[in-house]
Amino acid sequence: MNDAAAFVAPVIEWAYLVPVIVVLGAGVVGVLVEAFVPDRARRVVQVVLALAALAGALTSIVLLWPDVVAQNGVRVLGGSLVVDPFGLAVQGIVVVLALLATLVIADRTSTKQDAFAPTAAAVPGSAYEDLARRRGLEQTEVFPLVLFAVGGMMIFPATGDLLTMFVALEVLSLPLYVLTALARRRRLLSQEASFKYFLLGAFASAIFIFGVALVYGFAGSVRLAEVRGALLDGGGLDGMTGLVLLGLVMVLTGLLFKVGAAPFHSWTPDVYQGAPTPVTGFMAACTKAAAFGALLRVLYVVGSALPPDLQEKLVVALWVVAILTMIVGTVIGVIQTDMKRLLAYSSIAHAGFLVVALVGFGELSGFGVRALLFYLLAYGLATVGAFAVVTLVRERAPQPAVVPAEAALATVGASAAAGTGGPAEAPGATPDGGAVLGEATHLTEWAGLGRRSPWLAGAFALFLLSMAGIPLTAGFIAKFTAFQSAVAVGAWPLALIGVLASAVAVFFYVRVIVLMFFTPSPRVATDGSPEAVTEAATAAGAATPSTAPDGEPVDGSTAATDGRGASAAALVSRITVVRSEGFTTIAIAICVIGVILLGVLPSSVLDLAFEAAKFRP
Repeated sequence: MNDAAAFVAPVIEWAYLVPVIVVLGAGVVGVLVEAFVPDRARRVVQVVLALAALAGALTSIVLLWPDVVAQNGVRVLGGSLVVDPFGLAVQGIVVVLALLATLVIADRTSTKQDAFAPTAAAVPGSAYEDLARRRGLEQTEVFPLVLFAVGGMMIFPATGDLLTMFVALEVLSLPLYVLTALARRRRLLSQEASFKYFLLGAFASAIFIFGVALVYGFAGSVRLAEVRGALLDGGGLDGMTGLVLLGLVMVLTGLLFKVGAAPFHSWTPDVYQGAPTPVTGFMAACTKAAAFGALLRVLYVVGSALPPDLQEKLVVALWVVAILTMIVGTVIGVIQTDMKRLLAYSSIAHAGFLVVALVGFGELSGFGVRALLFYLLAYGLATVGAFAVVTLVRERAPQPAVVPAEAALATVGASAAAGTGGPAEAPGATPDGGAVLGEATHLTEWAGLGRRSPWLAGAFALFLLSMAGIPLTAGFIAKFTAFQSAVAVGAWPLALIGVLASAVAVFFYVRVIVLMFFTPSPRVATDGSPEAVTEAATAAGAATPSTAPDGEPVDGSTAATDGRGASAAALVSRITVVRSEGFTTIAIAICVIGVILLGVLPSSVLDLAFEAAKFRP
């Protein structure tokens, strides 16, 4: 055999791939755990494996940081991955937020209920689903799905070519489509949200890959560095630079879909509302960080190399997207009455604020990159914390103390037919406990939460204030740096619009705080009809605390009893704060500390973000 034709093994810098390998490897091991570990130990193994993998990935990122900064980036796998300070910083943000989100995903109530359906493939309301719920089956496949999604998110902002970026896009998206459909309650709404997300995501992926084809048609390569070289050196098809602009716009469209920027935002409210709440927090924080990392890399490497006239057109397009996104997120968010939809439109508005930091991509100053990285961390902490709080605030179905067996069976059947697992579930009929139901997402149900659970309401208020950009919170520093970077490149009208949009957004954040602390809690009678709590009702019998059938304490409720000891006219609050295993409480506490520290002492993190504003094309 000719020596010249001998196979030459590629040299791979495995050390720089350790964070990704740890996460994806743990995901593969998690699949094997599902097959070989007994049911009784499977959940514990999956939780420990997921948390350990994310902690190990974070540790390896920290250890790699000094070397990557010293070399200003390393090309891996022939340039398919570029491990530079920027990419490593985005990976670190994704892993930190994913670690917190996984704590929320892993949490269960004191009755061992998690947020996921016992069998994902069961038809909502079917006898099979009811049997699975009765037997206490659990979806532990959630954890490897989360790890695969995180692995894709880590690859996404560190890609050196558009095809690898597309593969990373699909790796992070496909598990999210499945996770969205796994809500324990409101099963039909959850599956509808998953279908919408999948369908619109498929269109966005198609647009993305079509844009990749156009870029390849111009430059003859999908490597970002080679496309940049073709633009700077006059290579590619003569007189066809408009082709690469069109392809670049289509690629950016696919990325803007993932961040929920208008006019590509239509999936966001429905998916955020229908998905299991822990998954919603995971998507809102981690997906946005990864997608903005990929978006900025494409803009920095390829967009900044466009001819001045084409670059100006691209900047105008970003202006339009930023303004439209901020307006849609704030104006429509004002009229929302569902907590998860409100946070969804808040996410859309924040996507607009983040796009504001991108308009100076051609200046190469680093201020926009610093603002983007800090904003992603600050917003991610507030978002994971806010959705973690939502998971603990639950609806409670008022029920008589004594339920005839025939009526209980009838109500269970009606609930199963609706596919909700909602208020009709009889006490003791299923492990769901009957009275404590899904998250209380209607805004009116949050009235009086500050009196019932002041620490939880205080944490939620802090997260909302941070999203609003109130001083001494991380959100204020994040918005200030984003608008400052826009002003530095002459985009002061965009910054002004951002300030006005932030002022409008304060309204619906403060409205929730007023509901929690300054509005009395609504109460309903055991028959479901609204009643006011009066002295006469209280005097009708001894006021005794009631307990939900699942063993959770019902806060702030009284029961008026007759001579037979049966509940005659109990008046109870609409919501309750459930006890959990404590993972969610830990996540909320860490998010609170992070939001405060980033707002009071942001300089060290800003310095790290500025150091991370270095690309290797």
